[in-house]
Amino acid sequence: MPKSKTRAAEKDAITLLKEDHKKIRALLGELEETSTRAVDTREELLQTIERELKIHAKVEEQIFYPAFREAAEKQDDKKLYYEALEEHHVVDTVLAELKEAAPTSDEFAAKAKVLKDLVEHYAEEEETEMLPRARKLMGRHKLLELHDRLAEAKTSLTEGVLTKLVELVRPS
Repeated sequence: MPKSKTRAAEKDAITLLKEDHKKIRALLGELEETSTRAVDTREELLQTIERELKIHAKVEEQIFYPAFREAAEKQDDKKLYYEALEEHHVVDTVLAELKEAAPTSDEFAAKAKVLKDLVEHYAEEEETEMLPRARKLMGRHKLLELHDRLAEAKTSLTEGVLTKLVELVRPS
């Protein structure tokens, strides 16, 4: 029985996560290309990168990774799960250090490069190992359901961040 075009065109959880990776990689590339004189640009990009990384990590850790762990059949699957969590931790650590560095410093540029390299490694590993394995373990129906949950959580987290920013800007 042929799949309906609508159903085949629906995005699943893996598509959503890969789109996040692509967006974050592009932002990190922009940050790496900024000059030490572009302080405002660096600060704005860093805020955007932080928001995107935090939201992505939160939905993965709260929704996608637990579903993957539940579906895991082999010890290697569990290993992928724990490695992904640790890689998030390392990214968080470098991100925090980057936020503390002066945007005009060589330290900032070096930490931005390290963050980019970490994220690229993490995304590549996830896209070549964990996500294909998730596709086999979970199946289309589960991945479509996870997409909806991930998208809803991302929207909720994004709206929460925007509400907090408006409250910070609004005079008392």
